[in-house]
Amino acid sequence: MTNEKSDGNFWLKPPGLAAIGLIAAALYFLLTEHLAHTIAALPYLILLLCPLMHFFMHRGHGHHGGGDGDDNDNRTGGA
Repeated sequence: MTNEKSDGNFWLKPPGLAAIGLIAAALYFLLTEHLAHTIAALPYLILLLCPLMHFFMHRGHGHHGGGDGDDNDNRTGGA
């Protein structure tokens, strides 16, 4: 596996702009045509947002496993 560099933000490339357009269109129709259903589902959507934010926001943390390895020897009983 090779380390590939990202050459920009996904949302500024054509597929990202298309995704933004589709999301905007979906939100427009949800709010204009199905406002009552959207408002009724809002508490559930907020509850669903919590685990989704937790899952996606941990992406930039560096996987919490860095260090020089000394701590791993103490936990596993190694000498």
